[in-house]
Amino acid sequence: MKSLLKMAFSVQFGPQASKFIKKLDSNTKERIKAKVQRLCNDPFPSETERVEGYKGEKVFRVRVGDYRILYIVRYVQSSIIIVSVDKRSRVYG
Repeated sequence: MKSLLKMAFSVQFGPQASKFIKKLDSNTKERIKAKVQRLCNDPFPSETERVEGYKGEKVFRVRVGDYRILYIVRYVQSSIIIVSVDKRSRVYG
């Protein structure tokens, strides 16, 4: 019987994401925190979309209500970089 190992990824928050999250109410912070923790075990849940328009690394996004989390997955370092967190209307600009 084969054993499939799931690799847990570490998370790093970029400056924009950290600054934005600090301003949020506690309920929204907890919802975002829960989503980020789930990304550590599964960086590509079914609702993940690739974000076009970024040069270099591939950027992905997941929804948390009206908010979007933009992130990069780095397999070699086993890490997820949270690039940006913001409302849908502003996150892609």
